[in-house]
Amino acid sequence: MSVTWADLQVGASIGERTVEITRADLVRYAGASGDFNPIHWNEDVATSVELPGVIAHGMFTMGAAVQLVVDWIGNPAAVVDYRARFTKPVPVANTDGGPGAVLQISGTIGALDEDNQVARVDLTVGLDGTRVLARSQAQVRIW
Repeated sequence: MSVTWADLQVGASIGERTVEITRADLVRYAGASGDFNPIHWNEDVATSVELPGVIAHGMFTMGAAVQLVVDWIGNPAAVVDYRARFTKPVPVANTDGGPGAVLQISGTIGALDEDNQVARVDLTVGLDGTRVLARSQAQVRIW
């Protein structure tokens, strides 16, 4: 998709998606990121520190969310800034082949900076109707 400045309007949706997460996804992410904290793969350790169970890595969750923006704009280099605040952990149940968690992600144009040709995309990221990221925003340069 080719997004132009003329296409943009504050409040417009850029789309929505769901992301299914399995424990295997967390193990692969741990290997790629180097984050082998056992709260992301060991139920006993996670519950011993008062978590609801194994939880997804925060950066995994942020990455899954911003992918909506990358798919919309069609160029990862167009995302010039991205930030979010973690509000709730993302527990990932141990299931036989199915997802252990399903994130719901949607994005809207929150603001437009015409001088710099940058759009702010506001992301809503939830799990079972509860927000897991707050103030999740990507700044996207429109070339």
